[in-house]
Amino acid sequence: MTQPIPPEKFKIVGVDERKNEQLADKSISFWKEVWIRFSHNKLAVIGVIIIILIALMAIFAPILSPYKYDQILGKFNEPPSSKNWFGTDDLGRDVFTRIWYGARISLFIGLAAAVIDLIIGVAWGAISGLVGGRVDDIMMRIADVLTAVPYLLVVIILLVVLQPGLLPMIIALSITGWVNMARIVRGEVLSIKNQEYVLAARTLGASTGHLIMRHLIPNALGAIIVTMTLTIPNAIFTESFLSYIGLGVPQPQASWGTMASDGNNAIDTAPWRLIFPAIFISLTIFAFNAIGDGLRDALDPKLRK
Repeated sequence: MTQPIPPEKFKIVGVDERKNEQLADKSISFWKEVWIRFSHNKLAVIGVIIIILIALMAIFAPILSPYKYDQILGKFNEPPSSKNWFGTDDLGRDVFTRIWYGARISLFIGLAAAVIDLIIGVAWGAISGLVGGRVDDIMMRIADVLTAVPYLLVVIILLVVLQPGLLPMIIALSITGWVNMARIVRGEVLSIKNQEYVLAARTLGASTGHLIMRHLIPNALGAIIVTMTLTIPNAIFTESFLSYIGLGVPQPQASWGTMASDGNNAIDTAPWRLIFPAIFISLTIFAFNAIGDGLRDALDPKLRK
């Protein structure tokens, strides 16, 4: 009769319980992993720092400045100095104060246009992708019609009709700006709506609104965030261009675009009037694009370990 083999003779190969515990301890959530990958992107982090600094200066600099944005100081086209850090313009107004007051308007227009694009685009794309069929065809044909006319032409026509101003600018930028968001959300919804958890929710009688809010939008959030982040610099650039050609906010209000337009007329005699707004337009657009690229890489499921 054979003797039983004692347990100590056996050895488990390929499994180390201590390592399993270590791996379990290192388990992190999806959003924490996204943050870790995003924080390792140096360019994206620099973009975040730039936006935070510009936002803080836009909030506090006009309050702390000894001058008002429309105050005439009596010093015309004075170069940068210790009293006027960015110099003065042709009407004797402090360029430093006007730069940060203009930052408020430019950032507000960019953020407002992006939020409106987010609301309309997400709702339109989610309903179109989820319902499908004839509803999808009709909604997408409407989007095609809106994109058939060049974006800038639509915005310029609307501003001419509505008259230049802060609210007309936001309306003009948003009238067709949501279409790109709607297309991206629709594509995400089409790839998600046939997943098992969505089909299960439908089987249990979930309404269209419930499916969109609880299942589709949360799972398409990565693409939505990236698209919105990249929409803001596009809106800021478009506002700057329109202000440059005279369709921006009316005087004495200032945005970076109107200041660049005014400074262009004095490029030979007072170049600082064009240089400073151009620098901040470029920095802001660069920062938002860097953040958008960083978020896109961080949210890419192919890069998950």
